[in-house]
Amino acid sequence: MLALSVAAVVLAALACVLAGLALRRTPPRPGGDGVDALPEDVHGLRQEVAALKAENADALRHLSVVRYDAFGDVGGHLSWSLALLDDAGHGTVLTSIHGRSEARTYAKSIAGWTCEQQLSPEELEAIEHARP
Repeated sequence: MLALSVAAVVLAALACVLAGLALRRTPPRPGGDGVDALPEDVHGLRQEVAALKAENADALRHLSVVRYDAFGDVGGHLSWSLALLDDAGHGTVLTSIHGRSEARTYAKSIAGWTCEQQLSPEELEAIEHARP
């Protein structure tokens, strides 16, 4: 009985070795999803990712809000500065100054993470927080 079991194990091992050799020698099917098709798929995916990155480079996706008290007699952090910028640092900073009787809103254009107009400390902080 022991000899029969040993013979079965040896035959099973031999069958596994022969199956592995047969798989190595089998050529991939054309148009199949074999390993040879992988580089083409990866190349195509890389091209799509690069195209999406280029397309979204000018999207306003870096943003930051800084809330603060503009005046000592008005609390609650009702004033704010909002930076909306793209990857190159182009965009805008919106600021709303809340006073006791009115609120004023300002917009300043940002190019290359800087502005031609003078920025308040809160606006500078919003730009720095939006920077990746």
